Amino acid sequence: MTDSAQTPPTAPVLEFRDLRVDFALASSTVHAVRGVSFAVNSGETLAVVGESGSGKSATALSALRLNPEPPCVYAGGQVLLDGKDVLGLREKELRKVRGARISMVFQDPMTSLDPLQRVGDQVSEVLRLHGDHTRAEARRAALTALDEVGIPDPERRYGQYPHELSGGLRQRVMIASALVARPSVLIADEPTTALDVTVQRQILELLVSLQRRHGMAVLLITHDLGVVAETADRVVVMRHGEVVETGDVHQVFTRPTAPYTRDLLAATPRLEPVA
Repeated sequence: MTDSAQTPPTAPVLEFRDLRVDFALASSTVHAVRGVSFAVNSGETLAVVGESGSGKSATALSALRLNPEPPCVYAGGQVLLDGKDVLGLREKELRKVRGARISMVFQDPMTSLDPLQRVGDQVSEVLRLHGDHTRAEARRAALTALDEVGIPDPERRYGQYPHELSGGLRQRVMIASALVARPSVLIADEPTTALDVTVQRQILELLVSLQRRHGMAVLLITHDLGVVAETADRVVVMRHGEVVETGDVHQVFTRPTAPYTRDLLAATPRLEPVA
């Protein structure tokens, strides 16, 4: 759990207000997100937890308007970044937000990294897209980012391709790419699902360390309550596209009010939130 558990964060940096997301399919409309409201504060880690189909990923992707349109339709509500509605931005304005103000780490880096581009160039590209960095400046910043996320020998790794790296190193590259522009918000969508247990713990510890160092808001999307117990300050529980419970991790884990939350906890052995 982050230090913000002891010092409450001050202001929301990202807020979902009555968000409604539909997917218009050929034969029916799926109401994936149904009036979801919650806020992520500066300097905290907020976990959104729920089973597959709960709407947690569709909610998170809305912060960057990454749900495919069509079939996605933003049917109502707002996603506010420092008070400005992301859903109302034009594509040019959105490009300034993606990667610079809000970054995202996906669950499988092999589907996110370009297999034909060196990993270092993919990290430095973020800075070239969002600033006036020269190629040399972007390279130096990318090397610093690769070193910061614990990639050994960053000079050599910079020139390698994704297939030459292990799964854990690829995920570290994704985290470096997400953080190199120093965003206000990091969204991590099941960031450890594709990794083995030992590497999962290393990646989680890395995310906690980076969150503390940079003071950013982290929105963690997961189905794993063990991950929530180890990393989050607050938790939002979702089911069928709706929020069923929200609160401090210790409170929700020890005194859950929603029957669904109690069922989730009962199905997960030996859960103890980190004090």
